[in-house]
Amino acid sequence: MIGGGPAGLSFARSLADTELEILVVERSSLDQLAEPAQDGREIALTHRSTEILKNLGVWSRIPPDEISPIRKAEVLDGDSSYSLSFDRSSLTVDALGYLISNHLIRKALCEEVETAANIELLTGVTVTNLSTNPSGAAVVLSNGETVEASLVVAADSRFSDARRKMGIPASMHDFSRVAVVCRMKHDLPHDGTAFECFHYERTLAVLPMSGQRSSIVITAPTHAAAEIMGMSEQTFNIDVQQRFRNRFGQMILEGKRYAYPLVAVYADRFVATRFALVGDAAVGMHPVTAHGFNLGLRGQATLASEIKTALTLGKDIAGASVLNNYQSKHQRVTRPLYLATNAIVGLFTNDAPPIKLVRKLVLRLGNSFPPVKRMVTQGLAETDTQWSLFRSLLPRPH
Repeated sequence: MIGGGPAGLSFARSLADTELEILVVERSSLDQLAEPAQDGREIALTHRSTEILKNLGVWSRIPPDEISPIRKAEVLDGDSSYSLSFDRSSLTVDALGYLISNHLIRKALCEEVETAANIELLTGVTVTNLSTNPSGAAVVLSNGETVEASLVVAADSRFSDARRKMGIPASMHDFSRVAVVCRMKHDLPHDGTAFECFHYERTLAVLPMSGQRSSIVITAPTHAAAEIMGMSEQTFNIDVQQRFRNRFGQMILEGKRYAYPLVAVYADRFVATRFALVGDAAVGMHPVTAHGFNLGLRGQATLASEIKTALTLGKDIAGASVLNNYQSKHQRVTRPLYLATNAIVGLFTNDAPPIKLVRKLVLRLGNSFPPVKRMVTQGLAETDTQWSLFRSLLPRPH
């Protein structure tokens, strides 16, 4: 396993109840994995992802007061007061999803992986060479060691070096935008509502956290990022408060601001001979639909279930049929979401007058057709009944 991020660690943990020996190679130190620094990113988890984390034993390691339910979502466009609303009324669950800090998920995953007897974490090293053939794979590490394996799985970011070494091309879409993320305290309660405000020039997402706090995500053109990051705290507070139309009263920055360039990535293939991509190395999403992290969890679970089925049947875990099944299933889920997300970004960041009219029309049509709205809500929450079949293949906490 190349990469000790959430997708890599969750994949390793998914196979902890098998006889396989798993080596996770990660460039960060063990201390950085065990106690990851806060990075400003808050993850909106669907019910499918929540179930995966529960079955991996990870959910119970996250403090309950750090899990914030999202009960409602509002989408606003430009200077209009009209909004497209999604809530849990059409669902049989108590929330659309749950917001958890990225560093807490990473910490919980590391803690869980460290309890598994068949998983070894090799930290502070990188992969310098990688080769595979029909009979096996060899990974050369920066410490001089060469590791032989039946299967190599890479989850080493959307700019995956392992993907490049294996000669797998990827389509990249640079949005020429930067996401500035932070936390803010505010005077008025959020009532578990998430807001996505498609203002002209900038997008503002306000996501509910525990207490009267919210995660703030400002998406702006790259040239404007330095200005946002360089604002004094007072100026920044007033700017966000006014752009959010004082809905939460006074808003105050809590901690640091972090900036992340926005680039979407889709690998041309997810597999090669005795090799597979998971997480952002396979699909790196724009964050506007909050599907990226969830697709990473789903992809690793899909691959793990195919491998476990192969073990049960006595088949080669890296055989072409196993890897192709994974690729087919994951592409079928991810490609439509990837294309739809990029289309949404293109529509709601285009400020040309004709497009502004289309944006407003889209919101009104969304509210006017309950079946479509219900389908979108179920897609956001990932509560479809097909999940019960998939769930049976997941590992249980040990």
